[in-house]
Amino acid sequence: MRLKPGALLRFYSLCGILVQVAATKNKARGSQGQFPLTQNVTVVEGGTANLTCRVDQNDNTSLQWSNPAQQTLYFDDKKALRDNRIELVRASWHELSISVSDVSLSDEGQYTCSLFTMPVKTSKAFLTVLGVPEKPQITGFTSPVMEGERMQLTCKTSGSKPAADIRWFKNDKEVKDVKYLKEEDAVRKTFTVSSTLDFLADRSDDGAVVSCRVDHESLNSTPQIAMQVLEIHYTPLVKIISSNSWPEEGQSIILTCESKGKPLPEPVLWTKDGGELPDPERMVVNGRVLSISFLNKTDNGTYRCEAKNPIGRNSTEYVLIVHDPNALAGQTGPDHALIGGIVAVVVFVTLCSIILLGRYLARHKGTYLTNEAKGAEDAPDADTAIINAEGSQVNAEEKKEYFI
Repeated sequence: MRLKPGALLRFYSLCGILVQVAATKNKARGSQGQFPLTQNVTVVEGGTANLTCRVDQNDNTSLQWSNPAQQTLYFDDKKALRDNRIELVRASWHELSISVSDVSLSDEGQYTCSLFTMPVKTSKAFLTVLGVPEKPQITGFTSPVMEGERMQLTCKTSGSKPAADIRWFKNDKEVKDVKYLKEEDAVRKTFTVSSTLDFLADRSDDGAVVSCRVDHESLNSTPQIAMQVLEIHYTPLVKIISSNSWPEEGQSIILTCESKGKPLPEPVLWTKDGGELPDPERMVVNGRVLSISFLNKTDNGTYRCEAKNPIGRNSTEYVLIVHDPNALAGQTGPDHALIGGIVAVVVFVTLCSIILLGRYLARHKGTYLTNEAKGAEDAPDADTAIINAEGSQVNAEEKKEYFI
């Protein structure tokens, strides 16, 4: 059976239509299995944000970027929004990348990449814009400050998003006990942050460097710092230094009065025992130094050094004792006077002991016959007992013995 030419043409046309419909269905099914891929972006205010949307195995399906207000920025490679800050980076069937320069806080929000399949598939990318804190400033310092006065220094910075962190340092040592306050700007959604350092001024703080450091993620680990050098005024601190720790007669001594204060103390005033220096010829004052030559015992006493400045005055004392060099040399040999005194006491005690012992023995003398004599019980003493004994007086005297 042979087909007519017209029927054959219609047959080929029908086959072509069927093939085209099948291809379109396969393309739709392939695209429906794909999803656009995006990533969140963080950028510093004033910087450039790059937004990228990718699709694997895309079959000529269009991609589109839109902003948080759902305004189309780019449709494939065609720019839809008139904004000179928005530029096309790359456009293909698999990727649509754009850039937004000079980013402001108002650009923050959720951006959408759309893949025009049936149905349309989307992916979200959130653009975060960091507000850069302004350079901090320290207020509340009035120069100079008197020692003991209370100082309140305040460090303040604005424009940060999120809120910046403030830290205090004194000579590179961090101060922890501070007050912290933050306020949000409802319009710009940024923060103003302040911190207060409260302390009593001390002379050790004079010349100290107090710094306020602002840390924020937008600063790339390079903090912003404000510094203030403290100037503290205080009364003089006075000290006397002696050139001779053991001054002797005939020697010299130099007493130096060291005074430290702010403002610097005026020339010091030297006195002795509450009055003027008694011998100006030997006691010479040169600035803060008192020199005394040819020392003698009359120089013994209390020397006072007094320093003053506009804040106040202070003083200190030095007790001078001039030693006798001869007395010191005599102490190096034996003390003959002390030895002689000890010998005299020993001799005196020995003689007294001998005398007392002799008197004791003399009062307690007796004989061996005392207890043998008759009538001894009635005799008042040993002699009477012997006389009353039997026998002759001669024999009695012969038997009489004495203890000596």
